[in-house]
Amino acid sequence: MTARERVLAAIDHKEPDRVPVDLGATPSSNISAIAYNNLKAYLGMPQGHTRIYDVCQQVIMPEAALLDRFGVDVIDVAQAYCQDAREWVDVTLADGSCAESPAWFDERVQQDGSTLAFLQDGSVGGKMPKGATFFDQTIWPYLDGYPDDYKALPEAMKKVSWQAFAHPPWDHAGGETFWQDLRTRTLALRESTDRALMIVCGCNLFEWGTFLRKIDNFLCDLITDEGEVERLLDALMEVHMATLAKVCDAVGDIVDVIRFGDDLGMDTGPFMRPETYRKLFKPRHAQLCAYVKQHSSMRTFLHTCGSIYKLMPDLIEAGYDILNPVQTSARDMDAVTLKRDFGRDVTFWGGGVDTRHILNHGSPEDVRADVAHRLEIFMPGGGFVFNPIHNIMPDCPPANVVAMFEAVERFGVY
Repeated sequence: MTARERVLAAIDHKEPDRVPVDLGATPSSNISAIAYNNLKAYLGMPQGHTRIYDVCQQVIMPEAALLDRFGVDVIDVAQAYCQDAREWVDVTLADGSCAESPAWFDERVQQDGSTLAFLQDGSVGGKMPKGATFFDQTIWPYLDGYPDDYKALPEAMKKVSWQAFAHPPWDHAGGETFWQDLRTRTLALRESTDRALMIVCGCNLFEWGTFLRKIDNFLCDLITDEGEVERLLDALMEVHMATLAKVCDAVGDIVDVIRFGDDLGMDTGPFMRPETYRKLFKPRHAQLCAYVKQHSSMRTFLHTCGSIYKLMPDLIEAGYDILNPVQTSARDMDAVTLKRDFGRDVTFWGGGVDTRHILNHGSPEDVRADVAHRLEIFMPGGGFVFNPIHNIMPDCPPANVVAMFEAVERFGVY
């Protein structure tokens, strides 16, 4: 099978020739810049570039040599936007190692060692404490209450770090020819590789409520101010549907998977009662998925962290083909239970190794055993793409990353 055929077969719940593998196709199935530098040094691969494509999380765009070495089957269309050296500048990471950051990203180290990220208007849109590897949001446009109308919603969204500091291709979205350029670049990328193509499209709803109002306020609003929540969600849907229509028109016949995001879970369960999800979010999620399926050939992928077991029947009914990161360390998210109860209905993209306890703190032997155990559970019958549970973090030993991919390779075919 080609890499693309392998991924699509798994999503269709058919057993491909081997387990499909992802590293770096999304900003939540990736590797941090520090861990990437350590991995390249361990492998004796000092050449190339460590390019930080998601500046908020400091995760990178994997290079072709690493994709080939680990048998990666899917890439982000952002690959087509990360190759021009003129668009990158050198930066120093928290461990003293070097990387490259987008030239447009205005980050400045302060006297106390923290780093501030500035918006175009000069305000501070993000802050990274000294020694940290992640920018925290600093502006919540609706912190003091909801507006009377949402005519200025797009401008408010631009002040939120997750949009203000967007990763490729969306950092190019302001250009007059962006949509045609996106199609041209994506066509060229597809012709250059047999890997499946992913486009990250966001369309968050619950998360945008937390970005705009701050999470504590928005969680209260779900209970005490449902009417205002619905007004906001309707306004967000207008923005999202307009973007989604352009994505489907530009690349819906080229890209294989479209990635949405909405973190709905904590360690202990969903952020809300299933009844609240069904009333406020499910109909809108269903609208997004239905549009994709009516206007493109793309499969729908939802990134949603935490314990989401209680919401999974509704997420499947809403139309999501794929769930990520499959956080098996959370309550009710045992791998055996997930595969038994939902393995016929949704593809698990992630859950391939425990990133909280084993990948970063275990031995290579611990990693190999954990990966093999999870593959035995998730692989039969298709419906699985290998990826760790979320991103590979800076403290992860490179020997463990290599052991993880070796375990996948040694496990063999279906």
